[in-house]
Amino acid sequence: MIEMLCASSAIAWGLTPVFIVVGLIIGFVVCKIISSKKLEKNKSNAIKIIEDAYAEAKTIKKEAILESKEQSQKLKDEVEQEVKERRNEVVKLEERLSQREEYIEKKEQAVDKKSEQLDEEKKNLSLAKENVEKIKLEQEEIKAQIVEQLEKTASFSKQEAKDMLVANMRADAQKEAAVIVKKIEEDAKEEGENKARWIIGQALQRCATDTTSEMTVSVVSLPNDEMKGRIIGREGRNIKAIEAATGVELIVDDTPETITVSGFDPIRREVARLSLEKLISDGRIHPTRIEEIVEKMQNEVDKICKQAGDEACNETGIFNLNPELVRTLGRLKYRTSYGQNVLKHSVETSILAGLLASEMGANVKIAKRGGLLHDIGKALDHEIEGTHVQIGVELAKKCGESEAVVHCIEAHHFNVEFKTIEAVIVQVADAISSSRPGARRDSFENYIKRLQQLEEIANGFKGVDKSFAVQAGREVRIIVKPDQISDSEAMFMAKEIASKIENEMQYPGQIKVNVIRESRYSETAK
Repeated sequence: MIEMLCASSAIAWGLTPVFIVVGLIIGFVVCKIISSKKLEKNKSNAIKIIEDAYAEAKTIKKEAILESKEQSQKLKDEVEQEVKERRNEVVKLEERLSQREEYIEKKEQAVDKKSEQLDEEKKNLSLAKENVEKIKLEQEEIKAQIVEQLEKTASFSKQEAKDMLVANMRADAQKEAAVIVKKIEEDAKEEGENKARWIIGQALQRCATDTTSEMTVSVVSLPNDEMKGRIIGREGRNIKAIEAATGVELIVDDTPETITVSGFDPIRREVARLSLEKLISDGRIHPTRIEEIVEKMQNEVDKICKQAGDEACNETGIFNLNPELVRTLGRLKYRTSYGQNVLKHSVETSILAGLLASEMGANVKIAKRGGLLHDIGKALDHEIEGTHVQIGVELAKKCGESEAVVHCIEAHHFNVEFKTIEAVIVQVADAISSSRPGARRDSFENYIKRLQQLEEIANGFKGVDKSFAVQAGREVRIIVKPDQISDSEAMFMAKEIASKIENEMQYPGQIKVNVIRESRYSETAK
C-alpha cells in the first residue's frame, strides 16, 4: 500500500511541469479570447460613438445653416431699409437743391433788376448834379449882382459891411460875456455861502447847537437841597475842586434837588456825573476825597469804554483790533451826532457794510472793519485839532490798520476820490444808518413829507413821466418822456430841478438829481 502511494506520488511529481505548461497555454488562450471580445465590444462602442457624433454634427450643421440664413435675411432687410432711407434723403436733398436753385435764380433776377435800377438812378443822379452845378453858378451870379446892387444902395463896400458886422458881434459878445461873468461870480458866491454853511454846520455838530445842546449836559439828582451847599463847600472850595479835577462846569441853580453838569467832552462829563453820585452816596465831600473819587471814576469809565469797545467788536465779529482802537471805540458810547449814539451807529454801519459787501462780492472783512472805524475820530475831536476824518485816519495808521481800511475812513465823507469798492460800500452804509427814519432827530412824518416834496417838485416839470425818491431822500430819479424831452433839455432839466430843490427845501447833506431819458422800440412778429 505504501509502495503504491509512493509510486503514485512519484508519478504526480513527474507530471507537474506538464500541467503547468498546459495551464499557461490554456490561460493564454482564454486571455486572448477575452481580449478579442473586449476589442470587438470597444470597436462596436467606438462605431456607435462615431455615428452619434456624425448625427449630432449633421444636426448642428443644419442649425448653423438655418441661423446663417436668418441672419443673412435680417442683414438684407436692414440694408434694404437703410438704402430706402438714404434714397428718401437723397430725394429730399434733390428737392431742397431744386428749391435753392429756384431761389437763387429769383435772387439773381432781382439783383439784375436792382442793378438796372441803380444804373438808371446813377444816370439820373449825374444829371441832377449837373443841374445843381448849373443852379449854383446861376446863384453865384445872382448873389454877385445883388451884392453889387447893395453896395451901390448902401454907399459902402462889402469889406466895410463885414467890418461893421464884426464890430456889432464883438459888442454883443462882450455884453454876453459880462452877463456870464456876473453869473459865474454869483454862483461862486452862492457856492461859497453853501460851503461856509456846511463848515459851520459841522462845527455846530461837534460843539453845541439847538439840536445837540441837551446832549452836552448831564443831570445829577440830589437827595435834598442841603446837599447843594455841601457840594459847593466853604467859599466854594469843593465845587472848584470838582471842576478842576474833571474839567467840567457844575451849574447849581434854583432847580430843586438837581445839579447840572455841563461840558463838551462826554467822557469828562460822565466822570463828573459818576463822581458826584459817588460823593453824594458816600457823604464825605472835601477836596482830597474829591480827587480820590475822580481818579477812581476815571478808571471806572476807562473800564466801561474798554468793555463797550469789546462788545462792539464781538457784535460785529471783529476780534483782532489794536487795544488802543478798542478803548477809543468804546469812548463813542458817550458821543452823539444829531442825537444818534455814534457807537451804535458805527456798529450798525459795520453790519450794513458787511451785508452789502457779501451781496456784491466785495471783501466783507475790510468793509466791516472800515464801517466800524469810520467815525472813530469823533471820540477824540474834542481833544485833537482837525476833522474827525483826519483824526480817524491818523489813529488808524498809528495802530497799524491796512491801507484799504484807512481809505474807507478817509473817503466816507467824499474827502478823497474812491479807490476801492469797499470804501463806496462804507459810505453807502453810513448814509443808510444815519438817514433812516428815526435814526436822528427827525420825525418819521417829516421824513415822509420830505420824500413826497421831492417827488412833487420833480413831477411839476413838463415832460416828466415818473419820479422816485430813493436812498432815504438823498437821491431823486426822474424818468422823462423821450418824445417830449431831448438829451440837452434833460441836462438843463436836472439843473433846474436841483436849483428848485435848493430853494424850496431844507435837508441835511446833499440830494442827487438823476434825469433818465430812454427810447424803447417794440414790434410784434406774426
